[in-house]
Amino acid sequence: MAWSIAEVAKASGVTARTLRHYHAIGLLEPARTAPNGRRYYEQDQLLQLQQILLLRDLGLSLDVVAEVIAHRSRQDTIEVLGRHKEWLLREQLRLERLARTVDTTIENLRKGGEMAPDKVFAGFQHNPYEAEARERWGDDAVDASYRRMQDWSDADAEKARTGYARVHEGLAALKAEGAEVTHAGVQELIQLHYEVTCLFWTPNAAAYKGLGQLYVDDERFGQNIAADDHSLVEYLRDAMTVYADTNLAE
Repeated sequence: MAWSIAEVAKASGVTARTLRHYHAIGLLEPARTAPNGRRYYEQDQLLQLQQILLLRDLGLSLDVVAEVIAHRSRQDTIEVLGRHKEWLLREQLRLERLARTVDTTIENLRKGGEMAPDKVFAGFQHNPYEAEARERWGDDAVDASYRRMQDWSDADAEKARTGYARVHEGLAALKAEGAEVTHAGVQELIQLHYEVTCLFWTPNAAAYKGLGQLYVDDERFGQNIAADDHSLVEYLRDAMTVYADTNLAE
């Protein structure tokens, strides 16, 4: 089976122009090109495009995506896709819970009824560290963070919701490839990590390195970052240290 560039564009949501660009830079070669110049793609190319879109979704640049794909074995691909599937399933369950809560709220409003607090907030994610943060850094710092959140754009909110998970997934993929923490792709992901962090507060170099060490020292953070791979948490910390030394003021 082979599909034309128009068919692949329609199925994937990627424009034909983007597919031609991927071909031009050597990222995604068509299976064949007809004498009239029309490109055709087969199963292997579809799977490679899926990998490209996955890695792009994790925040990696095209240069880094090309490097990762070039050095990835079939087993590496299976492992990375498996981790991403787990994350997607968790997100699916969370969104389904929220959708049910909204449906229940709409129905109660229509009927003029009341909802118990546990029903009103079912499915919402709560910050389990707020009380500890207030104890450690004070009410003013925590309240300032919440004021920042009130000014978020839709893009900011989406980055805050998914950004850290994208970083962790991307780092796991690059770590599996054997990339050093100084690797451009790793540091690109840490840039995203820093941008997400800055949605809440703006750390200097010392504070950002301290945050990385906190991830390692506090097993609650470690569980959230990589439940079964403490070395990934250390990898994140080391990459944050490189980023802080290179880009942030003390």
